[in-house]
Amino acid sequence: MKKYLVIGNPIEHSLSPKLHNRWIRENNIDAIYDKKQLNESDIEEIVDEVKKGGVDGINVTVPFKKSVIPFLDQLTPLAKEVQSVNTIFKKDNKIIGDNTDIGGFEKGLKYINYNLKNKNVFILGAGGVASSIILALKRLEAAKIILSNRTKKKADDLKKKYTDLEIIDWGETPDFNVIINATSLGLKTDDQIKLNYGDIGSNKLFYDIIYNPSKTKFLSKAEQFGNQIENGKMMFIYQAQLAFRIWHNILPKIDNKLLDL
Repeated sequence: MKKYLVIGNPIEHSLSPKLHNRWIRENNIDAIYDKKQLNESDIEEIVDEVKKGGVDGINVTVPFKKSVIPFLDQLTPLAKEVQSVNTIFKKDNKIIGDNTDIGGFEKGLKYINYNLKNKNVFILGAGGVASSIILALKRLEAAKIILSNRTKKKADDLKKKYTDLEIIDWGETPDFNVIINATSLGLKTDDQIKLNYGDIGSNKLFYDIIYNPSKTKFLSKAEQFGNQIENGKMMFIYQAQLAFRIWHNILPKIDNKLLDL
């Protein structure tokens, strides 16, 4: 039986096992998918498990999307460009890191028929998923990308890579059409992102990459002020679908039953 894992810290909120195990059953694959909470010091050992064949594939979530890279043999062009890995597999005895977050984010926006062309986008956070979102926004022809992070150095590091990125201080609010929470703020119920919703106005898209809980304070407050809101559920499902295809060479189906799950 093949074995797949999602690794992160925290990990209890992850619905990846529910999703992948359903697709595994539907496609009669002899495999199991589990979740494992790790510390930074455990990464080398778990990647080694893939090398030895004890684990057949890994999904990587917060906060390890960059820190897994030194332990891999190779990156796909997309993962290399954004320096962020969320899917690990073995091919020709090499451990390869790929990125399905970019495709997942793009497909998630297409699902809600949102056109990003010529829109100003404000990103909160500069962690592992931020670079994937920036690349996706560029591919979707966003007019301007503004970013703010609690630690300014991380934001400045991203600017070295994407020179047209506009960096502002944490707590400042620019003019935008779309705001994306790419931080983990919201995973805990008492987490709050301080924004002056009254000044921001209405009819903006508030997008949270968090999908569990399904409505963070960031989203519920935005909704009260007449904004469109979207959580990370569809991005999560689409990135998982793309990872599933990498491992099993099958594109699993996404239907209403699955969405209700």
